[in-house]
This record gives sequence, structure tokens and C-alpha cells, in this order.
Amino acid sequence: MFLLMPFGVMSGYVTVTIGYLLTQAGIPLEKVAPIVAITLLPNIFKFAWAPLVDTTLTVKKWYVIANIGTALGIFLTGILPLKVESLTLMAVIVFLLSLVNTIVAMSTESLLAHDTPDHLKGRAAGWLNAGNLGGLGLGGGAGLWLAQHLSEPWMAGGIIALACLLCTFGLLFLSEPTSFIKDKTYIKTIGNLNRDIWTLIKSRMGFLALFLCFLPLGTGAASNLWSSVSNDWNASADTVATVVGVGGGILSAIGCLIGGWICDKMDRKKAYILFGMVQALCTVGMAFSPQTELTFIIWTSLYALSSGLAYAGFSAFVLEAIGKGAAATKYNVFASLSNAPIYYMIYIDQWAHGKWGAFGMLSIESIMALLGAIFFVTIFVSLNKMRPVVVTNR
Repeated sequence: MFLLMPFGVMSGYVTVTIGYLLTQAGIPLEKVAPIVAITLLPNIFKFAWAPLVDTTLTVKKWYVIANIGTALGIFLTGILPLKVESLTLMAVIVFLLSLVNTIVAMSTESLLAHDTPDHLKGRAAGWLNAGNLGGLGLGGGAGLWLAQHLSEPWMAGGIIALACLLCTFGLLFLSEPTSFIKDKTYIKTIGNLNRDIWTLIKSRMGFLALFLCFLPLGTGAASNLWSSVSNDWNASADTVATVVGVGGGILSAIGCLIGGWICDKMDRKKAYILFGMVQALCTVGMAFSPQTELTFIIWTSLYALSSGLAYAGFSAFVLEAIGKGAAATKYNVFASLSNAPIYYMIYIDQWAHGKWGAFGMLSIESIMALLGAIFFVTIFVSLNKMRPVVVTNR
């Protein structure tokens, strides 16, 4: 949890704290939005440089380098003048910061994959996601509070950067992974990495995990639109900030821990389907409930909890599938691809809301989740039927 926190902190600090300070400084939203959006770009393509963590240096060295780079980048964004003239430089810094920050996640995921026994990977996945969500709250909520209450904006960046550096002490409690793919030459090492990835993709678990990445199940997509559609429930700005912001982050983190624990008690594939259906039930319940501020609070809170369950379930399933070896690369292939259904469901939700209102948006999301679950179960059952029968002689 602590090792992954800087990954969430960076995103929260840039999207919430820096975004708010820039708009408060009188900079138009259309100029601020690209700064916020650029933080997402490296996460889509991070699988391309994930092999560096598996094939060069050590995992712990990569973490230290990446976390120092993260802290430095956060500090630099904090000391830049809040002016239009600084936006180009800030965009460059934020892009490089986001790119380096992905290695914090890669190295943490590699350490988790190698140093956690199989029967505890569910709970470890829960804590991993709780660290990400907790970091978002720390970087966004705490960062903004500090920026508003300290005399100079750079002080907030300095404190948040220091908090990221302190997370490095978590390395003391994990063992450096033994590399199974490094060879005498780098070309041979890359060959071993490619074979490891191909073996995973050909495996039953690997194929199921890959298929899962594209399904509209447990995406939590509607949470990105709560603030935009809150007027349908007459929810005030303070309610949205409290329930969707701080409260949603806490409940999502709690959901991660609960989901991770459940994943160690039952089949992780079934657990993920279960969590996806829980989220679908939340959208159905919200769709058929009176559109009041109270129901908005209740259902968005339950939705946040279900998102935590689903995120933990996805990570637990993927960690079970990838095993060890080139863990950073394998995990981030799935992590990158898993962004696809989140993005397309946001657009589908927006389209449905424009056509049929809040009821239509929530109904479409629940229907898509149900279809995703049916597709997954169908593929799972088909693969089981195709499993070869082993005949043994007495």
C-alpha cells in the first residue's frame, strides 16, 4: 500500500490540486484541461517500457529512481508560476512526471508478484489498490488543503513530495525478486521475456485475464460522471465534493480491502464476476429509486464500495494469472488494456444520459455489465469443456 501510494499521489496532486490552483489563478478551463489529461497518456502505453524493470537494474533500484523522479516532478510543478506563460513547461514536466511515475507502479507490482504467496495475493491486491486510491486522496485532498492554508503554493508541493519519498521505506519489508529471465546478453534476456509473455497469453488463465480486460464489467465508469449528472438528483456542490470526493475515496479503499480478502476465500474469477454484478445492482437500484439528494448519497456510496471490490478482484485475478517471471511487463499489459472498457463505458454512459437521462445511463451500464458477465461465463465454460481428459491406467 505504501509503496504504491506515490502513484496515486501524483495523479491526485496534478488533477485536483494543480488543476484547481490554475483555474483559481484565472486560467481558462480549456487551457487547464490538457494539463490534467496528459497525466493519463503514459498509463495507456506503459506496457512499452515495462520490460526495463524486468530486464535491467534491480526492481528496488528502479523503484528508488522512479520515486525520486516523482517527488522531484511534484515539487517542480509546485514552484512554477501559475501563469499562462508557464503552461507549456508545466505540460512537459507533468508528462515526464507521469511517465516516470508509472515505474513506481511497475516495480511495486513486480515486488508483490514475487514476494507474496499465492494464497495471499487477493489481500495483497486489495492493499495495492487501497494504496492507489489512498494516494489519490492524499495528493488531491491533502494537497489542495495545504495549498489553500500555507503562505506559498510551493510548500504544498514540497510536503507532498516528501510524503512520496517516505514511502520508499516500504522497500525494507520486501525481498528483491530473483530474476528468471535475465541472461548473459540483453538480446537473450529479451527473448526470454517474450517467451514468458507468450506462454502466459497461450495459457488458459492468461487468455481469460486478457478477455476480461475488454469487458464492461466492474469498470466504475459512472463515478467519472457523478459530478456532471448530480443535478438530476438535486445534489448540492458540497454533497458532491464530500460524498463523491473524500467519501468515495474512503469507501473505495474499504471495498478494495474487503474484495481482496474475499478473493483469497473463493475462486478469483467467480469473485470478480460477483463484484461486477454487485456494481450492476447498484446502478439498477439507483435507476429505480426516487431522484433525491439522499438516494444520490446512498447509491453513489455503495457504487464506490463496489468499485473497490471490482478493482481488487481484477488485480487478484491478474496476479494469479501472471505468476512470476517478467511480472512487471505482464501485469502492465493487462493494466494498460483494462483502461479500454473504462473509457468506452464513459462515452456510452454520456450518450445514454443525453438520450434517456439518468435512468437510461444507469440502465445501460447495468445491461452492459450483465452482458459482460454472460460473455465471460460463456468463454470460461467453453474452455473447461475443451480441457483435455487425462486417462490413467491402474
